[in-house]
Amino acid sequence: MSEHRRKQPQPQGGQGGGRAAARRAAQRPSGRRADPSRGVPTASHSDSYEPEPSYGGRAEARKAAQRGRRRAAEGGGAGAGGHGAGRRGGGPGGPGGAGRGRGGRPGKKRLIDYPRHDKYGWQRWMPSWKLVTGLFIAFMGGLMAAGTIAYAMVEVPKENLASKAQNNVYLWDDGTPMVATGGEVNRQIVGIEQIPEAMQNAVISAENKTFRKDAGVDPMGIGRAVFNMARGGQTQGGSTITQQFVKNAMLNQEQTFKRKFEELFISIKVGADLDKNEIMAGYLNTSYYGRGAYGIQAAARTYYNADAKDLNASQCAFLATLLKGATYYDPNGNPSIDKNASAKNNTERAQKRWLWILDEMVKDGHLSAQERATYKEFPMPGPPKQNAQLSGQIGYLVDLAKAYFINNNDRGITADDLAKGGFEIKTTFNKKKVEALEKAVTDVYKANIDPKKRKDKDTHVQFGGASVDPETGKIVAIYGGQDATKHFTNNADQTGAQVGSTFKPFVLAAAMRDGVRDPELGPEQGDESRTPVSPDKSQYNGENKLKIKDYNGEIWTNEEGKQWEQRNDGDESYEDINLREAMKVSANSPFVQLGMDVGIPQVRQSAVDAGLLEDSLPGGNNPSFSIGISDPSAIRMAGAYATFADNGTQREPYSVQEVKEKGAVVFKYDKKPQARFDSDVANNVTDVLKSVVMEKGGTGTSAQLPDGREVAGKTGTTDGNKSAWFVGYTPQLSTAIDMYRLDDNAENKDRKFLEMFGTGGQEEIHGASFPADIWREYMTVAMKGTKALKFPEPAPIGEAVYGGGVPSPTPTPTATPSETPSETPSETPSEKPSPTISESESCDQWNGCEDGGPGGPGGPGGPGGPGGEDPGGVIGDPGNSSSPPPDEGDDEGGDGDDNGGFFGGPGG
Repeated sequence: MSEHRRKQPQPQGGQGGGRAAARRAAQRPSGRRADPSRGVPTASHSDSYEPEPSYGGRAEARKAAQRGRRRAAEGGGAGAGGHGAGRRGGGPGGPGGAGRGRGGRPGKKRLIDYPRHDKYGWQRWMPSWKLVTGLFIAFMGGLMAAGTIAYAMVEVPKENLASKAQNNVYLWDDGTPMVATGGEVNRQIVGIEQIPEAMQNAVISAENKTFRKDAGVDPMGIGRAVFNMARGGQTQGGSTITQQFVKNAMLNQEQTFKRKFEELFISIKVGADLDKNEIMAGYLNTSYYGRGAYGIQAAARTYYNADAKDLNASQCAFLATLLKGATYYDPNGNPSIDKNASAKNNTERAQKRWLWILDEMVKDGHLSAQERATYKEFPMPGPPKQNAQLSGQIGYLVDLAKAYFINNNDRGITADDLAKGGFEIKTTFNKKKVEALEKAVTDVYKANIDPKKRKDKDTHVQFGGASVDPETGKIVAIYGGQDATKHFTNNADQTGAQVGSTFKPFVLAAAMRDGVRDPELGPEQGDESRTPVSPDKSQYNGENKLKIKDYNGEIWTNEEGKQWEQRNDGDESYEDINLREAMKVSANSPFVQLGMDVGIPQVRQSAVDAGLLEDSLPGGNNPSFSIGISDPSAIRMAGAYATFADNGTQREPYSVQEVKEKGAVVFKYDKKPQARFDSDVANNVTDVLKSVVMEKGGTGTSAQLPDGREVAGKTGTTDGNKSAWFVGYTPQLSTAIDMYRLDDNAENKDRKFLEMFGTGGQEEIHGASFPADIWREYMTVAMKGTKALKFPEPAPIGEAVYGGGVPSPTPTPTATPSETPSETPSETPSEKPSPTISESESCDQWNGCEDGGPGGPGGPGGPGGPGGEDPGGVIGDPGNSSSPPPDEGDDEGGDGDDNGGFFGGPGG
């Protein structure tokens, strides 16, 4: 066989190429045959022979195929005229070669088709709508995922303490504001039920129309805000009411991206967690309205002197206007902050926005067109008030009400709690009566007291006063001093000033209720056998320098064994006198002896039952107790006399009616009255005290009211003329006025009551002088417009009792054995002209008050008394120079710091 017919070599080993290579080899035509299509002579065998490529298995085949496809995608073979890769391999540049022409096959499409696989030129770089949509969805998905994570991570913070800071609001008895004080911020938080719907709708229409429906944020609003910011316009408008509440109550006010980011997500959470009413109330309670007012309640009171719940839609629209910026919308103007914030400019801005808000409320269905038409005039608020705070009488009123609330609430609310603010305290004080009492004191002071003219007589003169409603116990007015910011002691409360003869009605009440003891029996049997006293039938010795006896007939002696001799005013002596007349002329001897006959413990209890505090009453059984060495407050004296005015029913004087915190009642006065005296006893005391004022010769006639109203009252002056009182009442009102001289400078630890001889240009001060003048002027105004009521007619009470050595009448067969003794003593003193009776009243632990206390004529330590300059005094010891026991001289009991005040504590 020739070599031209040799069998083609088979691939060996790694060059076999597998079955696929074998097939290709079998399909390839033999080199000896000519191509019939070309008609070209067949080349010689040697010329046509080409070596066969070697094959490396399936992997090599795949790589070759991939290379072919890439070349096809790039545009064909390298030769010009190539027609693409045919199924038969062709040489480069020849038929079947891989060329660069358009006959190239496109590559495979990628997942992210960019640059685009099937586009050319600029279109190749334009993203398809599918790509854009996909990227947007991916972005939004990522944003939502980030938002979800942020929402989960952000916690709703607690409300700032500053957003809850409030003050305390004190109200007059009719509910009108008195003063707001006690806290750092003028704010009073109120519930949604106390905020008018008109106010809620006004802010919704003006600031956030979608409030009731949105989720705490408003994307459209945020978009508008961003657009405005881009245009350089106002930055407001994007925040919802929820966002503003979050900003006010939970976040700081920094304008940073972080704070805005927190505000956004916290608002979403708050919108989901809180009720819309809670959010609205929170927003309106934390917003600033200008003039120092935080919250809707403070704003209503500041601009319209009203409670928020009483605002009308027009006023609400104005207050909603202020939320845009009070500096530029308060009609009063704020030129000190910005010249553009003048009153004129602010008023114009406020009116324009007020009109717009009302129209928006109509448009939003929050206000009817008919009601809108009624609001034609701009609701101009009042001018800013000068915040007097606690000056004048206000400070005394606030202190009194504050102390009463702290000491009488059953919820454990302390002074520290009150200092945090947030309480609304409705007091019992009547504004007109407080002003009338202050004016009465001021008028008398200006007309009579002149420290420049009488420096040594008219300095340190003080007045105090209190007025109590007998039917309720309400303290309707007090006078605490000239100014609470300058004079710190409340003169209406306990000051240490002794009450003198104004104490005598309690002695008379005890004598009629408890009776006098039988002097022939021992102490125990004497207490069991008592005789009630009749004020008209009973007769007592009215001698000056009367030797006072214990109920068993023994002359009473002090701790040093000295006998007691009681003086009367001006050393006036009276023949046997009944108790009505003795009260009328303020004779001391009969009441000192009567007190001993009844018993000092019973007299003390009578005073307590009427309403005085036990710790304002000195201990011991000395006779002077019955004529006023006690030092209760003016409030307590007015309250005790009110017990007699109300037929023996005792009511605790109180200064707070009700207290609210966040609109909820936390205190309400509910103490029950107590029947302490039979009406017969009380009405007889009143009838006797009526004689003091209404009858000729009574020491209190200067207190008569001009309209002829019935008045019952009593004067009182104490040892050394160091204090003077008038306490009196009509059926509707009981008032106590006191006067004294006391240097109560806070730095003066050794306070001493000073004598009032020569004060006001008068020889001496009596209860019938300046105190009665003040009482009359005040009560004339206070009772104006009220019905002139009469006191109840007293029923006969008690029996005829004879004391102080007055002999009992010898029984006779005559039909009227008792008429002669009872008539003579009662008529004799009344014949004396009353002007001759001067009340040089004296009060001391050992000799008493008003006419005959130590230091005065006839009393221990005074002229004619033990230790005095004149001879006389204690029997068997004429002209002795011994001094009274310690603490029994001119000092009348100190400053009262250790005694209970109105509230049962020092100075209370």
